Amino acid sequence: MHLSMWTYPWDVQDQGIAGTVSDLRERAGLNTVSLATSYHAGRFLQPRSPSQKAYFPEDGTVYFRPDRTLWHDKEIRPLMARNVEERGDMLAALIADRARGGMKVSCWTVCLHNTRLGMLHPGDVTRNAYGNPNYYNLCPSSPAARDYVVTLVRDITVNYQPDMLELESPNFMGFAHEYHHEKDGVGLNEEDDFLLSICFCEHCIARAAHAGVDAEGARQTVRRFIAEMCEREIPEKQFIDFPAEGIDAFRDHMALHDYLTWRTEPVTSLIREIKNAARPGTKIVLIDLKDGWLGGVDLGAVGEVCDGAILCCYSMTPDAIASVIGSGRASLGAEKFLSVGLRVFYPEVASVDRLAERAKAAVGAGADGVNFYNYGLIPARRLDWVRIASAGLSKPPHR
Repeated sequence: MHLSMWTYPWDVQDQGIAGTVSDLRERAGLNTVSLATSYHAGRFLQPRSPSQKAYFPEDGTVYFRPDRTLWHDKEIRPLMARNVEERGDMLAALIADRARGGMKVSCWTVCLHNTRLGMLHPGDVTRNAYGNPNYYNLCPSSPAARDYVVTLVRDITVNYQPDMLELESPNFMGFAHEYHHEKDGVGLNEEDDFLLSICFCEHCIARAAHAGVDAEGARQTVRRFIAEMCEREIPEKQFIDFPAEGIDAFRDHMALHDYLTWRTEPVTSLIREIKNAARPGTKIVLIDLKDGWLGGVDLGAVGEVCDGAILCCYSMTPDAIASVIGSGRASLGAEKFLSVGLRVFYPEVASVDRLAERAKAAVGAGADGVNFYNYGLIPARRLDWVRIASAGLSKPPHR
């Protein structure tokens, strides 16, 4: 049973290697630490830090020492966080501790969600039907962005040799993603947000055209929908079957439907390239949400090109979690890795019993384990909740 907790390097630095391992293995009952190795900006309340109660990480940096020989000829390159130089390489420290009998190590790696790099490379970000850039999202169709992510994963897996590497955001991102003081006076509904999220950058248009898809026809359709949305007095739902029917909600608009069908290709092929370039001994898995198709993810296709997935089921009832995990297992197949992501946040999870019910529902539906969120963001006493929720979980019948 895979039992892990997402953890930031500065949490490990605050608690020390021994303290972190003791917390996660002994107190929380886990066997793996999922360490952030590439991450974005944010503001975090850190209840357990002795001095950093509010923490602002650098935007779009990596928390390991990049191998310069792999990056010297790359158009897009990573920036090592000052944290690594000032407080130490926690990935290297945890890998060394693993050799002494410590926990298994998984690398939680943010791929294309990178505003710092998007600002530096505006030609490689996603763009809406009007050509406006989403600086927070490098595009999975961009050759330079693809090369960046593939090299990033190769660097980590070859030079550090973690047990697993978790891919966050190797796909298209939504329009509403908490960029910075976002403003929306229209009142976007789900379909509006999705239409604003569809990428029509030059790389997507060229890649789709090469596949015989009418990208320009799709772009003109989406431009019209966006223009109509902006002119309405109050928001109105135009596609009754959205999002329940997925891309089939747009079946009456052939060019757009074809484009949305094609849209999974850049994501699937990027994950395939990542897996092929990674060290063979490291499992490569995708972190995704319930409706991954919104970001161009075809979970069944992803299962054919990597080792599995972690499906985040935040704010869901046990029955809803069981449904998501059951569908995920059916898409991935019996032999692929599948974990559930659960937050330990209040009031989303108001008691240990609520957390235990969710973990049990996921494993009962076919999950191979649980990833809990997040070590440094919760009070120490909730580590006891994690231990109780993890106790008694056993391999599902399909294994």
